[in-house]
Amino acid sequence: MDINRLHREYADTGLAEADVVADPIEQFRTWYAAWRAVAVGEPDAVVVASATPDGRPSVRTVLLRRFGPEGFVFFTNRESRKGRELAANDRAALLFPWHPVGRQVIVEGTAAASDDEASDAYWETRARGSQMAAAASPQSRVIPDRATLERRVAELASRYEGEPVPRPANWGGLCVAPDRFEFWQHRESRMHDRLAYCRDTTRSSGWRIERLAP
Repeated sequence: MDINRLHREYADTGLAEADVVADPIEQFRTWYAAWRAVAVGEPDAVVVASATPDGRPSVRTVLLRRFGPEGFVFFTNRESRKGRELAANDRAALLFPWHPVGRQVIVEGTAAASDDEASDAYWETRARGSQMAAAASPQSRVIPDRATLERRVAELASRYEGEPVPRPANWGGLCVAPDRFEFWQHRESRMHDRLAYCRDTTRSSGWRIERLAP
C-alpha cells in the first residue's frame, strides 16, 4: 500500500498571530471547545510522553480530566510506568492529536501529584467496575495471565460487597504544569501554521509567542 496516497488536505483556515490570545490556557480552551463540538471517538484523549532520567522515552494515551491555570490533570496508578518515570524525571509532554479538524496542540511542562482531596473527589465519580479494576491492577507490571487479574477483581468485589471501594494510596491525579505550548494548524501544500508560547517573565502576560517554520 502506498500510504502517501492516503494523505488528506484540510480546509485552509490558517492561524495568524492576530487570531490567538495572550494566554495559552485560554487559547487552548477555545480550541478545545471547538474540538468537542465536532469530536469523533474519545474527545478527551491525550498522548502523554515521559522519559527515564537517562532519556529512554515512552508514550501512552490517557484521558484528560481537568485543565486550567494550574495545568492539565489526568489520573493513573502512580506506580505504573508513567508514574514511576514522572516521579524520577518530572518533565512531560502532552499531545492532543485533533486530526479530524486539522489541528494539534503540544503542551510541555513538569508533572506533580495532585493532592489527596482532588484524587478522592475524582475517584468517587468513577464507575464501581472501574474502581475495582484500578484497585486490582498492578499497572504496567508483568502478570501471569488474565485470569490472575480477574481473580483479584472478584476478590475485591467480595471484600467490598455493599461498601464503597477505597481509593488505593498509589492511585491519583498527576498535573502537568505547562511552560511551553505549540498550536499547529494544517495548511495546504504543507505550509502549516505553528505558533509556540514560551514562558517569559519579562512580559505582562507571562508568555512570548513565536512562529515556527512548518
